[in-house]
Amino acid sequence: MKTNLIPRRELGRFLALAQGRFENGEGPTQMFSRAVDAEWHQLLATPGYAAFSVEQAGAVLGHREANGAGPVEWVTAYEQAYGPLPEIWFTDEQGGVDEEALSRYRETGEVVAEWDCAPTPGDSDDAGPGSR
Repeated sequence: MKTNLIPRRELGRFLALAQGRFENGEGPTQMFSRAVDAEWHQLLATPGYAAFSVEQAGAVLGHREANGAGPVEWVTAYEQAYGPLPEIWFTDEQGGVDEEALSRYRETGEVVAEWDCAPTPGDSDDAGPGSR
């Protein structure tokens, strides 16, 4: 589970869900995984981010600060598309798993978390190197 393939796969899924929510007029997609967010930040700093985002979401999604806490609204859509959230969603950037949050999710199907960023709609000026 320590390979970058899993965070990158999950980032692609996240971007696809985010774009779908934008297209449906739904609210922002909260990025609550420190591990997946770390992958996002690393990829944002590369010339390949735009191509990755287009491949996964059909548009170049931007990145912005968006502090918040509470229920994560997109979990049901994720589960319908991909199945249960994997452990990486409950993992920090050093590989530590929040066992309490993971257990709560597995028992209730709900995710209550804190987040500090979210995507912005396609082709945003916030996309790419230098965005927070």
